[in-house]
Amino acid sequence: MMKQLHKQTSVNHRREDESPTSTQSYSPKTLKHPRSLPYIFKEQRFLFILVGILIGSAFFIFQPTLSRLNRSTHSSIPTSIYHRHQDSSSGSSGFASKGSFPGRVPAAIGRKRLRIVVTGGAGFVGSHLVDKLISRGDEVIVIDNFFTGRKDNLVHLFGNPRFELIRHDVVDPILLEVDQIYHLACPASPVHYKYNPVKTIKTNVMGTLNMLGLAKRVGARFLLTSTSEVYGDPLEHPQKETYWGNVNPIGERSCYDEGKRTAETLAMDYNRGADVEVRIARIFNTYGPRMCLDDGRVVSNFVAQAIRKQPMTVYGDGKQTRSFQYVSDLVDGLVALMEGEHVGPFNLGNPGEFTMLELAEVVKETIDSSATIEFRANTADDPHKRKPDISKAKELLNWEPKISLREGLPLMVNDFRNRILEGDEGRGL
Repeated sequence: MMKQLHKQTSVNHRREDESPTSTQSYSPKTLKHPRSLPYIFKEQRFLFILVGILIGSAFFIFQPTLSRLNRSTHSSIPTSIYHRHQDSSSGSSGFASKGSFPGRVPAAIGRKRLRIVVTGGAGFVGSHLVDKLISRGDEVIVIDNFFTGRKDNLVHLFGNPRFELIRHDVVDPILLEVDQIYHLACPASPVHYKYNPVKTIKTNVMGTLNMLGLAKRVGARFLLTSTSEVYGDPLEHPQKETYWGNVNPIGERSCYDEGKRTAETLAMDYNRGADVEVRIARIFNTYGPRMCLDDGRVVSNFVAQAIRKQPMTVYGDGKQTRSFQYVSDLVDGLVALMEGEHVGPFNLGNPGEFTMLELAEVVKETIDSSATIEFRANTADDPHKRKPDISKAKELLNWEPKISLREGLPLMVNDFRNRILEGDEGRGL
């Protein structure tokens, strides 16, 4: 028994002798980090967080100052630079020389860049509208079947990354993602819309229906370019938007007149029934560069005939009246309507009223004082008077035309003279 106790005591002594050595070998003191750097800097994730906070703080502190400096620098740039840039890019349209379009606005400064569809964008009015939208920094998709539109009207934009051209007939549906739709597609001159009247009314009805359907699907704002022809041969003068018109529903011009009236009906029904944001413009006679040389409209007829040394053709007694607006004024009105908060309809035209004989005299003064006039029988359903009341557009859109006939006509004449001398007899709307 004593021997066992002695052995156990010796064993315990050995364990006590060994335990300090064993404990010392695993002591945390030997794993202690040197005190050269704080622990937080040895963890890279914490270091990155600190750097990110510092960069973010610096951005929010200095960004307002930089923005103010950028605005002051931009405002100090002479406007002549922008006009010179427009002169070099606008070709023969004459827009920059009149200063009718604003300078280019850098994208994403002060406004959101929009994605916009312009149907009929290769035509006369459409191509000028596209120029304005591109110049302010938007992305533009042109849809045109080239029945009356011309690629030449858009060729100067083919290298622009914000421009896209699709050959398509709006009578057939199309799927796109856009913010706004300017619906201009339809032959607008008597020569063209009478050529295939069934196609004309299908474009007005089915084309408008398809574009309204697209606007509904993607939540886009929709602008319809209607016409003063919805007033027919008016019994009210000048014509206000509240006038319902005097239209022959079965005449030669009905495919266009009644087609546009139906298009307005569709637009309002989509607005009331499907909450589609719509805008309606009723366009009066418009002239300017890129018009078709022989489209049957009185201004283009007179100008082309005078340049070619042919008699100017006056239908009837020449006492019918029309009002003529320059195309840049119309484009400004369309954009103002689209950007505004009012549905319409709005008359967009120049209230200056001229008889056909007075217009012929202005053309003679501008082109050739020796030009002659030839009278012919009047066409069917030709309105006797046409003059817009634009008080609604003045009040709600802050818009009115700026360019008079005597100012705008020489710009159109220069374009027509160049095209006639070059032998360009291509069609254009």
